[in-house]
Amino acid sequence: MSGQSTTGQEGGSGGSSKAPASGQLGTFAGVFTPTLLTILGVIMYLRLGWVVGNGGLLGALAVMGLAIGITLCTGLALSSIATNTRLGAGGPYAIISRSLGLEVGGSVGVPLFVSQALAVSMYIFGFREGWLWFFPDHPPLAVDLLTFAVVFGLAYISAEFAFRIQFVIMAVIVVSLVLILASPDGWTGNIRWMGDWEKTVGPGPTGDYWTVFAVFFPAATGIMAGANMSGDLASPRRSIPLGTLSAIGVSTVVYIVLAVWVSRAGTAEELTSNYTFLVDHSLWGPGVLAGLLGATLSSALSSIVGAPRILVALTRDGVIPNVGGVGNVAANGEPRRALIASGVLVLFGLLLRDLNAVAPVLSMFFLISYAVINLVVLVESSLGLESYRPTLALPRFVPFLGFVGCVFAMFIVNPTVSLLAVTVVAALYVFILRRHIGNASDSRSGMFAAVAEWAAARATELEADNPRSWKPSFLVPVQDTASVRGSFQLLHELVSPEGSIKLMGITVKEELEDVTRRMATLTQDFRNKQVFTTCSVLDSTDFETGVVAGLQVLGSAFFRPNVLFMSLVRDDRDSTVERLWRESHRLGVGLALLATHPQAGLGKRALIHVWIPSELTRLPVSVSLEGRGIHLALLVALRLQRTWKAELRIYTAVPSDADVVPAKAWLADLAEGARIPNRVRREVVVGELEAVLQQVPQSDLDMFPLPLEPDLAWVRRSVELTRSACLFLGDSGKENALA
Repeated sequence: MSGQSTTGQEGGSGGSSKAPASGQLGTFAGVFTPTLLTILGVIMYLRLGWVVGNGGLLGALAVMGLAIGITLCTGLALSSIATNTRLGAGGPYAIISRSLGLEVGGSVGVPLFVSQALAVSMYIFGFREGWLWFFPDHPPLAVDLLTFAVVFGLAYISAEFAFRIQFVIMAVIVVSLVLILASPDGWTGNIRWMGDWEKTVGPGPTGDYWTVFAVFFPAATGIMAGANMSGDLASPRRSIPLGTLSAIGVSTVVYIVLAVWVSRAGTAEELTSNYTFLVDHSLWGPGVLAGLLGATLSSALSSIVGAPRILVALTRDGVIPNVGGVGNVAANGEPRRALIASGVLVLFGLLLRDLNAVAPVLSMFFLISYAVINLVVLVESSLGLESYRPTLALPRFVPFLGFVGCVFAMFIVNPTVSLLAVTVVAALYVFILRRHIGNASDSRSGMFAAVAEWAAARATELEADNPRSWKPSFLVPVQDTASVRGSFQLLHELVSPEGSIKLMGITVKEELEDVTRRMATLTQDFRNKQVFTTCSVLDSTDFETGVVAGLQVLGSAFFRPNVLFMSLVRDDRDSTVERLWRESHRLGVGLALLATHPQAGLGKRALIHVWIPSELTRLPVSVSLEGRGIHLALLVALRLQRTWKAELRIYTAVPSDADVVPAKAWLADLAEGARIPNRVRREVVVGELEAVLQQVPQSDLDMFPLPLEPDLAWVRRSVELTRSACLFLGDSGKENALA
């Protein structure tokens, strides 16, 4: 791929263009602290009084409520998708590109990288203004360059070191808040509940609700500060939701308390004319000003640490050429060359001396990325992809409100600049699309297939068999439609609502018309249950030959079946079942073999057992599952658990007590990788499998991986031992419960 390399040198030490290995930053240091400090920034210190002065306390709370509501929806969407994806380096870019493709990810990621880098310049300008309050005789450019040198040096040492510095900054900010809230000025006056939304004194825009909202809204952004560090987090799936949402919650409380204090501390004229109101009315002004300096310095640190990691991810995927090895990382995983490239952009911004013209565009790029994050969650949650199993599930209205809110905020803040930003993103999308750098690691193929048939060509190009877009598509061979009606309800439960069924009638010429009519009726019955079902009738000399021919022909279809479903009925069909067992494996089609108990049937549909062979627990999860039927068994079991609202238990029978602890650890790794809910019980029992099957509580359905070689005697023996229906499953190689 153009622009990618596999090796490189970084300052005399070995480096690679691969993304940095996962680091050891925890939730507090890696996500909560940078996110909170980015939100508690310049707007809080210099504009909160102006907001309250215009709208009064209730008006200010209305402004803050809308802004924080949009951010909260986006934070929830970000958290939800982080719990569903093994998120690597790149933060929001990685989320978008994995779901909507490199074209969309790159068109948003490139402006996001530039915005993150140039934002450092804006934060340094803010730091300079506070510094000159202390030392008005210092040359502004010298202050800017020295501040940049400090910020760059801290980030160059390591991200972990930079984030440790933020602990000190957080302490300074906490002290500044104490100095503000401890001042009696805010607890002696009367609350001014409503304002007139018109600034009466001082420079700035004429006040109204939407103007005030536009001024305040940037304070509610900054929630990507932790997500940008996804490649350096020890546990992104846990840290991003916990850290991001905690930071939003704490910052919301801080803003509300400060708004109450401010509303009692000054008149409307004072609040709207004096941007340093909090400094002037605190117990000790220099301490509050130190908090302002700390907030700007912290935001600069977060941005200069996050921007290079987005650049490395963009280079890794070939969106940006690896010119000069900017995508290489040092031996300790630090993207130092990308940091230098980011530093060049920061210096360029500093030399402009005034980013007021550029700042609105940067804000728009941030909002676009937030909007697309919400869109990703909305689309994936709506399509019913089996790979979409976040541990933090959201109602669809949450990402919808987040998406609409971000778009709304863009055009309220500055419609002209919003159109310019959208145009830039669209142009980048077209440019990247023409470079044909897309890969098959995203979920778009499943999305296109689910949305409409016109997307079939595109989905094929993007590999429709991607494990992340897997959903059940059953091929059900039929000789007698009456036999299918016995498993009708189970088939409906296995594929509903987004899966499909292909009924394939096998008959001879004399029965063709009658079978065709009955197949059409059966197909309509499934469709009446909202299951996408098609049927065909194949004239064949015998059942076995017909099924094999159907498998071979349908293998080239776009909506090809991925699981062959059969019911084990009579002993005289053993040779046929065994051949189809082998043939489905050869053709890369999964197999589901149902053996029902003659008396129990499917019982109460209240308890499901999944049995894991003990020999698999001796190898790592990702290795041991390949080709053993566990992937399909887990996907089907999780689906039936939701449909039946049943209890699910995962068992493995080990030969000795010494094997119990390793087996439990293996099952825990499986649960983590496959995102199996905590309510699913994982049991390790000691003893031979046949004995154990008779000891455990009786279930309504037991699921087993198919043996590598057909063994129908064991299949029937399992039904006797479990005293329940059994479903034996063999993987096709295209499904993956860990995807």
